[in-house]
Amino acid sequence: MPFDHFAAIAPIYARVSYSKRDIMREVASLPVSGRLLDVGGGTGRVSSVIRDLVNEVVIADVSMGMLKETLHTPLKPVCGGSESLPFAEESFDRVIMVDALHHVINHAESAREMFRVLKTGGVLVIEEPDIRTFGVKLIALAEKLLLMRSHFLVPDKIEKLFDTGKKRIRAEDGTAWVIVQK
Repeated sequence: MPFDHFAAIAPIYARVSYSKRDIMREVASLPVSGRLLDVGGGTGRVSSVIRDLVNEVVIADVSMGMLKETLHTPLKPVCGGSESLPFAEESFDRVIMVDALHHVINHAESAREMFRVLKTGGVLVIEEPDIRTFGVKLIALAEKLLLMRSHFLVPDKIEKLFDTGKKRIRAEDGTAWVIVQK
């Protein structure tokens, strides 16, 4: 069985604050009366910061070690991979994935699944470190050395994972947001 890097770092990761609340609020068109799915949301560090901007937050992640950090919060954890989300079509008003796409096995399948569970008119946001920057290239190298299966995509390639929808990219300070409205 491969080493679960995420379960090992979960207690520390849960304490790292998310500093981009205002940008996420803008790009995800929050607040919204409805449900938000945080794919690869792990410990809930992002969702807990925007929880007051939606009615309900569901976190989907493959790491039970990460999800266990959400058990005493109002967040609803679900163990599952991004390539096969255990939700009906058009279940969520907002779908976010923060700093997780480079960790998934199949980018295209993950994109299809996130779009599938997004309601018509809803907004999907993928926030990723921008591999075009030097600092992120160092992070990518470090993750390779730690034997993580990380595979970073440039923002344009992330945007091309979606065949339909109104798409745009925002990039600043080593971070890129790909926004898709269904």
